[in-house]
Amino acid sequence: MPIHISLLRGINVGGNKKIRMADLKALYESLGFVNVASYVQSGNVIFETDAAQSPALAARIEAAILAHFGFDVTVLLRSPEELRRILDGNPFPGAEPKFLHVLFLAAAPDPALLETLTVPANRGEEWRLAGREMYLHYPNGSGRSKMTGAFFERALGLAASARNWNTVNALYERAMR
Repeated sequence: MPIHISLLRGINVGGNKKIRMADLKALYESLGFVNVASYVQSGNVIFETDAAQSPALAARIEAAILAHFGFDVTVLLRSPEELRRILDGNPFPGAEPKFLHVLFLAAAPDPALLETLTVPANRGEEWRLAGREMYLHYPNGSGRSKMTGAFFERALGLAASARNWNTVNALYERAMR
């Protein structure tokens, strides 16, 4: 059965959209998914299902979360192979892992929007697009940066959810067990 990694956008952040991981795991199991495992409190779930990775699968999970927990959550899906490609494609190999994030996008951005995009990067911050992911390098930390996931969501008109480099590595390692 194919392995899927789901990344939930905006749960357990600032006390909003709180979901206990045990409850989220139980919800995924109620959908018929197997070998369900969550990783950290930010909404990362690894699971297996015969269903193909698709917008319909993500929508099914989103609908179940809405029905069970009472709020909308965007679900982004990736495969272990996609995570491997992301890890191998790191354009900032010398970056400290704690200063490197991956912004997972719901789709590849419109090239016309990218041509006119002005990103408020400062203090040596850099970004690179690779398909449906953006690598964000914050050499001085992301805490005060204006180069945020919310900025890219608004500018590109796409849902997105960021994970730090260590989390991306851990998700891949857990998916490959």
